[in-house]
Amino acid sequence: MNIAVFASGRGSNFQAILNAIQQGYLPARVTVLITNKADAGASEIARAQNIPAVQISQTKFSSEDAFAQELLDLLRNHQVELIALAGYLKRVPSRVVRQYHNHIVNIHPALLPAFGGPGMYGHRVHEAVLESGAKVSGATVHIVDEEYDRGPIVMQQAVAISNDETPDSLAAKVLTVEHEIYPRALKAFAEKRIHIEGRKVWVTSSP
Repeated sequence: MNIAVFASGRGSNFQAILNAIQQGYLPARVTVLITNKADAGASEIARAQNIPAVQISQTKFSSEDAFAQELLDLLRNHQVELIALAGYLKRVPSRVVRQYHNHIVNIHPALLPAFGGPGMYGHRVHEAVLESGAKVSGATVHIVDEEYDRGPIVMQQAVAISNDETPDSLAAKVLTVEHEIYPRALKAFAEKRIHIEGRKVWVTSSP
């Protein structure tokens, strides 16, 4: 399975995906990294692995449609079958979402549908979780649709919140879980064990 990774930051989930591929766990290859930031750490990871890294921003285009067409051309040229958002902080154009219907996934640092939506990313999520008094948090892999963090849930894993938890300590706990479940979810896609009907998703076990 050919994967495009979209990332805006340091790329720790991107690295986790590459590690799973290199270890033979994930039967896939990353054919391109797409980022909206020239200084994204993920780009350095891609270059070190000889993976094409393309920096592309909607601000350089006259319309969303022109931007979407450029993305679609890029994805087609790299024979992309699945898009994995890994800390990508921009909305994917609707045309791309429709073209890759049920084939775009995202990792979110909370147990959706709680603590999701516009503006809920990074430490903002962990701060909101702690302010709510929740006793558990975790990570969610979900299908991307045209609304932020509202697509069908593929996989989740929880972590306990301690009495002295801080946003930093919670972020570290959740990131560990992200690095576990994202490759696991992508493996299920690669092995065609993901089944989607409307908003219902189920994963069959490995052969």
